[in-house]
Amino acid sequence: MVSRIARIAVLLALLWPLSQALALELKISTLYPDGTASVNSLKEAGAEIAERTEGRVTLRVYAGGVMGDDRAVQRRIRIGQLHGMLAQGGAFASFYRDSQVLNLPLVFRSYEEVDHVRATLDPIIRDGFEENGWLIFGPVDGGFAYLMTANPVASVEDLQKQKVWLPANDSGSAMAVREFGVSPVVLNIGAVLTSLQTGVIDAFAAPPVAALTLQWFSRVNYLTEMPLLYTYGVLALSKQHLARISDADQQILREVLTTAFAEMDRHERAGNLQAFEAVKAQGLAPVQPTEEQLADWRARSQRAIEQLVENGEISPAMLERLNSLLADVREH
Repeated sequence: MVSRIARIAVLLALLWPLSQALALELKISTLYPDGTASVNSLKEAGAEIAERTEGRVTLRVYAGGVMGDDRAVQRRIRIGQLHGMLAQGGAFASFYRDSQVLNLPLVFRSYEEVDHVRATLDPIIRDGFEENGWLIFGPVDGGFAYLMTANPVASVEDLQKQKVWLPANDSGSAMAVREFGVSPVVLNIGAVLTSLQTGVIDAFAAPPVAALTLQWFSRVNYLTEMPLLYTYGVLALSKQHLARISDADQQILREVLTTAFAEMDRHERAGNLQAFEAVKAQGLAPVQPTEEQLADWRARSQRAIEQLVENGEISPAMLERLNSLLADVREH
């Protein structure tokens, strides 16, 4: 009897480290403020994952940029201090260049075009990231970014007179703005409001929901009614860390987050449409480019896209696929 108990004790001792290795608290960083719909949805999904895995997989969300900017967070992920990040898609462009195809300037003219393109390209983007070591959930609609400025901007020449903000560590956007003859002021997101207040910048491009949430709208006077580019967010989890989770728990993680992010996408679309009207209601005067001015914007954006392809930021094959999808929807 004693020897049998001893054998069981040894077996349990051997199995205990294995059971511990299968448990993981996934630490997720985001610049989105705590209390926003995206952060709340992620936390709710985490609670469901914890329940369905009986506590073996849990999520902890570090909101509001407390873990640093995108580059700092990616360093923390590499060394295992964090496991993933909820961020704008451009933050991950270096891991899969063709993911920038949805962010190209002035390629979309309506949400109808966005939805038609995304139905085909979303799975391709997710697969591309997974092949490069990231499990992606999303994209989540970020809305169209619009120019919001202290002085009215209808033409490219008007924009060239402004002190325009450009996000740090965004090589694709940096290449694109050169075609518009703009010398941008490069800043981290956390420095934008102060820079608007002090006059370091007087123009930015952002989705209305971001301008409202971060109070940027309060420092500008005009909104150019031209969808400058489409934005989206994703949750990216490093696959090297997920290897510590059992296959069954990984399946639960995928199921819950896939469902949560599909719902988040629908919810954010509605919120972005409301935010556009809300920004205008705050007193920002609308500026409408003429057809001639709009043609100039589009011609320059096309040259910028060609330059991005030439520099390897977007593959010719992905751009061709985008243009084919856009042609499909515009013909009907």
